[in-house]
Amino acid sequence: MRRPILFALALAVFAGRAAADDAAALRAAADGFYGVYKTFHPSDGIPDEAGRARYRPFLSARLDALLAQAGDADKRFAAANKAAPPLVEGDLFTSLFEGASTVAVGACTAAGSAGSCTASLSYAPPGGNPTRWTDTVYLVNTPEGWRVDDIGYGGSWDFGNKGRLSETLGQVIHFQ
Repeated sequence: MRRPILFALALAVFAGRAAADDAAALRAAADGFYGVYKTFHPSDGIPDEAGRARYRPFLSARLDALLAQAGDADKRFAAANKAAPPLVEGDLFTSLFEGASTVAVGACTAAGSAGSCTASLSYAPPGGNPTRWTDTVYLVNTPEGWRVDDIGYGGSWDFGNKGRLSETLGQVIHFQ
């Protein structure tokens, strides 16, 4: 009778440690991504190859490919439409066009090979009141570790990014 109880207790302790390890690894990946992001603030549009190279250690192969495809689509559009603005203007990685001046990664959870973290963001214009919101960073566990795979925009204002980053990139890729 004692062995099943001890086994169950040991399993619960192991699961708790694994969840804590996953949360720490998720947070480290999200923090790394936003660490690169802060070096580009204010960011504008789709990062070029040099920019993607800086983000790459924190991106899933899927998100890196979407960014590359969207960048190529934007270049084709610019070549065909010399006087038009780029397909994406403003910050792509947050809900707010102006981007975030502060980022704090919050709670992170994992379920199998997928995970997510909340990110509390704010932007304070010079002399103005700050805008605050929460986006969600979606991550996948790859052989190289946790990587950012998508961002869910959480801003509630009318003209902010909506949905997910991958949806925005898909619209750019398929723009005609």
